[in-house]
Amino acid sequence: MIKAVISGYGRMGHMVEEVLLRRGIECAGASEDIAAFDKNLAAQCVCIDFTTPDAFRANYRTIAENFKAAVIGTTGWYDIKDEVLGYFEKCGTPVIWSSNYSIGVNVLFAAVRKASELLAGEGYDAHVHEIHHIHKLDAPSGTAKSLAAIVAEAGFDAPEITSERTGEVPGIHTVEFTGRCDRLSFTHEAFSREGFAEGAVAAALMTEGLEGAAEFKTLLFGK
Repeated sequence: MIKAVISGYGRMGHMVEEVLLRRGIECAGASEDIAAFDKNLAAQCVCIDFTTPDAFRANYRTIAENFKAAVIGTTGWYDIKDEVLGYFEKCGTPVIWSSNYSIGVNVLFAAVRKASELLAGEGYDAHVHEIHHIHKLDAPSGTAKSLAAIVAEAGFDAPEITSERTGEVPGIHTVEFTGRCDRLSFTHEAFSREGFAEGAVAAALMTEGLEGAAEFKTLLFGK
């Protein structure tokens, strides 16, 4: 059984800790300063990172160099994705990353991929809209960017993404395909952060025997 260390002990970090304890997985620590974590203990643990884009940019080398494996839930760093994932591979540290660890959102990814493939070239326009709580630092969300990329990969023009920040909304993502005669809409609404934490812990278990870097949705569905 794995041991986990939580990097970032905010709302998501606390939720991840709850899920670890509920599933009987040892939480060896939780830290706002992962660079100061005991390196001997780190070598035995999977680091689950839910921090901020700036914190992750500052810490990813430390995580790759010292931990047994990593699960990255932080977004807002994908402009240096090749550099980050390449460094993990250089260090021989397995890493799983995702813009969203909710199983439901990953099913949404798969559904939107299929719909995009079927509708490309049929006269439809695509649009992505996301709503999150006022504390979320990045806009658009990483999940919205992932959805837009899935649509574009199928042959659509890059869809517009609109964002809304209000209250304490955990996350709502909608992809709409609008044609001359009809509209198709795909929506995922999170009721709490628990689904994200459950998926991150599931990903941590997947690091056993993993080599290199993998996106969570690829491990779930093969693409």
